[in-house]
Amino acid sequence: MKESAVWSINGPVVTIKGATGLQMMEMVYVGKKRLIGEVINISDARTTIQVYEPTTGLAPGEPVIGTDGPLCATLGPGILRNIFDGIQRPLKEISLQSGAFIPEGSDVPSLDMEKKWQVKLSVQKGDQLSEGQIFAVTQETPVIEHRAMVPPGLSGEVVSVVPEGEYTVNDALVVLKDKNGKEQELRLAQKWPIKVRRPVAERLPVDRPLITGQRVIDTLFPMAKGGTAAVPGGFGAGKTMTQHQLAKWSDADIIIYIGCGERGNEMTQVLQEFSELADPKTGSLLTDRTALIANTSNMPVAAREASVYTGITLAEYYRDMGYHVAVMADSTSRWAEALREISGRLEEMPAEEGYPAYLPSRISQFYERAGYMKTLCGKEGSVSIIGAVSPQGADFSEPVTQNTKRFVRCFWALDKALAYARHYPAINWNTSYSEYLDDLAPWYAEHISPDFMQRRREISSLLLEENKLMEIVKLIGSDVLPDDQKLILEAARIIRVGLLQQNAYHQEDTYVPLPKQLKMMEVILYFYEKAKQAVARNIPISEILEQGLSDRLVKMKYDIPNANLELFDDYYKEIDRKINSLLERAI
Repeated sequence: MKESAVWSINGPVVTIKGATGLQMMEMVYVGKKRLIGEVINISDARTTIQVYEPTTGLAPGEPVIGTDGPLCATLGPGILRNIFDGIQRPLKEISLQSGAFIPEGSDVPSLDMEKKWQVKLSVQKGDQLSEGQIFAVTQETPVIEHRAMVPPGLSGEVVSVVPEGEYTVNDALVVLKDKNGKEQELRLAQKWPIKVRRPVAERLPVDRPLITGQRVIDTLFPMAKGGTAAVPGGFGAGKTMTQHQLAKWSDADIIIYIGCGERGNEMTQVLQEFSELADPKTGSLLTDRTALIANTSNMPVAAREASVYTGITLAEYYRDMGYHVAVMADSTSRWAEALREISGRLEEMPAEEGYPAYLPSRISQFYERAGYMKTLCGKEGSVSIIGAVSPQGADFSEPVTQNTKRFVRCFWALDKALAYARHYPAINWNTSYSEYLDDLAPWYAEHISPDFMQRRREISSLLLEENKLMEIVKLIGSDVLPDDQKLILEAARIIRVGLLQQNAYHQEDTYVPLPKQLKMMEVILYFYEKAKQAVARNIPISEILEQGLSDRLVKMKYDIPNANLELFDDYYKEIDRKINSLLERAI
């Protein structure tokens, strides 16, 4: 190991004078307390290190020891159900040893090294193994089978295999002779650099949606599996609540939740809620397929920067097993603020609003690790990234939001006015968009209905017309509008309140399957077309509204169970009966 000495300290930034022999991105131990750090700048005159722990008490002259390797995540069974900090230290285990706060230099293994797992081997002596191939499985949780894989870059012939039984993550299960004739031991656990993407066999096109059960998302602004989405919104707009709902109901196999720079009390609430939530997919606890990374605002700022890379590395690991993983990053704005603080201490030339000039490239590096992949073991898996953005003052023109828009294809803009009006989810349909519509149209046509995308376009058109008409209403009031335009406003109101607004606490409304979403759109559009015929026959809009059909349509999301869609037929009959009676009187 290479050893040097601290020369200067500026918060989390430590410098060493002279040549050190250290390498870029090398992990180091700083000071007598062995604080974890990473080399971020090297020159002939000095080496700069960012430290992922508090540097309080660190003094010049204390040792800096290199490790000859980058900062890595430990990958193996035990990740799920666990809570880590930004550099993958297990917070539950640390709390048992040290209490509520993490002591400097805490050296607790990321995974339980003593726990024994029931392992079933799937290879025999003499087998040829290639990188990424599954050689053993164990039941990590009641709902997730953990598949141990040959590390990337390694292949060869199996020399020996242990019998089926109980083993720790560090026990050698398989001995492999590589192409150089060297024997390599395969274990349940492996390490991987957090800032290096894991290799795959092939990147596949994104052609199927990440189904969330949230109508405004699945119907108007769908996201693909392996896609990227941003959820920007000011304080109190509902970013965390939206991500909770997506974590609970989306059809991802595994959830990686990254609490990056959020308030401690809010993160505590997240941890408590996740530990109590029942998983609607399996009936067991949601934590059985969830890993949490908690890096609160009072934790070291450099670790906040590392937390997103740690989370995405864990996600890629489970993707390589053939799982579909959803990463919830809350929030990337706090991550960008960490970059800005580190950049300021490095005395780098600031760009817009003080953020470093490399902010766009860092954001892109994070989101580009999403994708729908064919893995090295021949399975298909995906990583979908949903990043919350917290622009100050809900100003979407600030740098983090604008640069995020460049690299995501789905933008769910939260509106504080909608949130305060208790319209959930508070996604503004006028400022949000999805670029996955053309990619997903064939899937919707094949699995739901050939008419789904057409109905969606008609719903979007009515909302757009309402937005235009509201400009006139603000100036001169709604009374001067002709009845056909008043009907557009009424239909749009039914869409907003009856279709887009959703009650997360109602049994039938918290999650809505796609067939019901389609039928809700169809019955609203059917009412609009029938009412338009009546208006064209000079029947006053007031008489149509007196029939009470609007209120019935608004409440259908509660009145029609998800498992009993035949009840929609009654709505068609009621619409026909009441509108036809008006038409007959007009003759």
